[in-house]
Amino acid sequence: MKSDLRTVALEARERAYAPYSSFKVGAALLAESGKIFAGCNVENVSFGLTMCAERVAVGRALADGENKFERIVIVSDSKTPVVPCGACRQVLAEFNPRLLITSWTVAGESADFALDDLLPTPSQGMDVPRGT
Repeated sequence: MKSDLRTVALEARERAYAPYSSFKVGAALLAESGKIFAGCNVENVSFGLTMCAERVAVGRALADGENKFERIVIVSDSKTPVVPCGACRQVLAEFNPRLLITSWTVAGESADFALDDLLPTPSQGMDVPRGT
């Protein structure tokens, strides 16, 4: 399964929009249902508006009605496997704080991580009043 996810992430990486950094990232998110959702980074001249591949994959999955995830695979242009940024870690933890993460380089080096090791104390939901 990891190799299937890597292939999806590699293909997504090719579609990344990265004109400013030239750092392309692809992600493949595996839902409990077995469906795979691809994401790629989408840069913006205002870097704060850039969307990471991991969050794009989560958004696609949610739009398709999926919100239970088992694993995410990331492929990047880096020399060593990268980990999701802090914002992506928090978004992923919203759905599975123990998510399994495999990060690959384009050259084929990989590393495995558990989200709860990378983000040991995620922010928890707030008790927000819901209407009147």
